[in-house]
Amino acid sequence: MCGIAALQLKDPALRPQLGSMMHAMLCEIVDRGPDSAGIAVYDVERFVHAGQSTVTLLDSPSSDEELSAALAAELPSAGAVEVRTLGDTTLVSAAVDTAILTAALRAVAPGARQIGRGTHVANLKGVGNPVDLAETFGLASVSGTQGVSHTRMATESAVTASGSHPFTVDDDLCLVHNGSFSNHATIRRGLRAQGIEFDSENDSEVAARYLAMRLREGDDLTTGLENLRETFDGFYTLVVTTADGLAVLRDPIACKPAIIAETDQWVAVASEYRALVDLPGIETANIFEPEPGEVYTWEF
Repeated sequence: MCGIAALQLKDPALRPQLGSMMHAMLCEIVDRGPDSAGIAVYDVERFVHAGQSTVTLLDSPSSDEELSAALAAELPSAGAVEVRTLGDTTLVSAAVDTAILTAALRAVAPGARQIGRGTHVANLKGVGNPVDLAETFGLASVSGTQGVSHTRMATESAVTASGSHPFTVDDDLCLVHNGSFSNHATIRRGLRAQGIEFDSENDSEVAARYLAMRLREGDDLTTGLENLRETFDGFYTLVVTTADGLAVLRDPIACKPAIIAETDQWVAVASEYRALVDLPGIETANIFEPEPGEVYTWEF
């Protein structure tokens, strides 16, 4: 049992409230996953900067200052490199393409795990009570466009920050998952045979890697999730975010809970209705459960 809460703000006037709205949603799903948590937020100026790529690390081998200096030497044309650690998570930003920054980090910090990348998203993960982690990350005060959070009760792998969600395995692509996949080991072997590397033994990462592969091969988000539905066996609710989109998919039997609420100002997804009750305008929102096996998408 895990908890999911995601929010996309259609109305730009609400964007300064993204963090406070996400914080209220997260607090209501803590008991669904008390051992670790992750929060991905988009277009938060505190974490990402225009014209720069941002990579999220776990297990950084050095201080922020040392890592910044090493990257500046590795990337002399990048200018200033910003490194900031929040709990278990280290955010690294520089004015270079994401692929260049990830390669430089592999060179100067080979023992670090890269668990997020892009130009819009910051992926923050940690072990411990999700409310405490939200305080560490300063969630309540951030301004942005959308976010997705996950509180984890581990079933398929160890309680570690790298095993927590969201999984951000390609630029600005995040996936969170409540449930389990019964054939993830077989699919992982097939992806590895194609040269795809993994950061954990988590079954949810397999879904994220598979979806990223489908998108690179030309699928749009809806088609990619439809192909995932036909490939993966199990019981699940998935929420996926991109730089400009949000998607939801439940398994064809709909064993795992999910509820959607939508107004002209926002769309929200959660494991339980109680995570939605404090959202502005909830009393007039269109509220419904996603149908089994159907893909739902929204874009800015």
